[in-house]
Amino acid sequence: MTLGGRRVPVKRQRMRSPDGGQELPLRSYEHFASRDPLTDLVLERIVAGVSCRSYERTNEPVGCEVEAESKSTSKSAVSRAFVERTRTALGELMSRRLDDVRLAALMIDGIDLEERTHVVALGITTEGVKVPLGLWEGSTEDATVARALLCDLVDRGLDPEQGILFVIDGAQALRKAIREVFGERAPVQRCQRHQERNVIDHLHEQEQQIVRGRMRAAWALDDHERAIERLRILARELDRSCPGAAASLREGLEETVTVQRLGASERLRRTLSSTNPAESMIEIVRRIQRNVKRWQGGDMRLRWTAAGMLEAERQFRRIIGYRDLARLAVEREVATAPTQLTRREVTETVRV
Repeated sequence: MTLGGRRVPVKRQRMRSPDGGQELPLRSYEHFASRDPLTDLVLERIVAGVSCRSYERTNEPVGCEVEAESKSTSKSAVSRAFVERTRTALGELMSRRLDDVRLAALMIDGIDLEERTHVVALGITTEGVKVPLGLWEGSTEDATVARALLCDLVDRGLDPEQGILFVIDGAQALRKAIREVFGERAPVQRCQRHQERNVIDHLHEQEQQIVRGRMRAAWALDDHERAIERLRILARELDRSCPGAAASLREGLEETVTVQRLGASERLRRTLSSTNPAESMIEIVRRIQRNVKRWQGGDMRLRWTAAGMLEAERQFRRIIGYRDLARLAVEREVATAPTQLTRREVTETVRV
């Protein structure tokens, strides 16, 4: 049975019915005899940063005699248990049903891993809860990989008619995949932090702080039309000094203020104007993968990424401004609904 992170032999105590004709199962024995507590503990420790070689040193003391007969603490045994548990985690993540999940936003971002890319999806429900939805592996963050991920989400029950707000880093491939799977009317918010970095990278150091301040001031406005006008003025000024920065600023400019167009509150814009929630999840994935020195194929990469995403889910809190998501849902439905529907009709539909 499992004891303190190891398997130890025990003399099994048996119970029979009063007439002696039937053996009675012991739930306590069945629990500790199962390997699930061991594989769960292995996952917990490795996710926390314990290597397979050091696993045995972290076990609870049980005495020399029991220790001498214990098993399942070698590097290879721990590795097998971890593979089994992470394969289960990957299956759980990729088979989650999404029929009853109502999303306010869906963030898509990529993780580069050993010359491969994992495109990951993070959903934010209308209650402000963050939910890892899935991942897909490809050679790059291209439209084919993103489309496969989005189609998989739809196949698992995600309703494409929800009018989800998509938050992306600005990659044209992701934009194309969203358009192909969810239609032209799907609202897209380009990450303002990515847009800012793309522009700043073209500028001399003495210009960077000024341009950064003007961009952030424009994005802080509640009126999206005024914000667009200020950004266009800045782009015209940059045409003279740095055409590359001006071109980067104009690329998807209107989609950097989608949250303002939908009437999101200032607190809610702090969350939905960038892919920071998805990047926070990715940072947890990278932290968990830091002890891996040699990757051995796509299955291993997917298992570790899935384990990291599920570990991040345990640490999630509701987003800032989640109480304002109801209003955003109405505006989002208006933006994606047929033109003959009024805001009042959409509001009644959302309430239902």
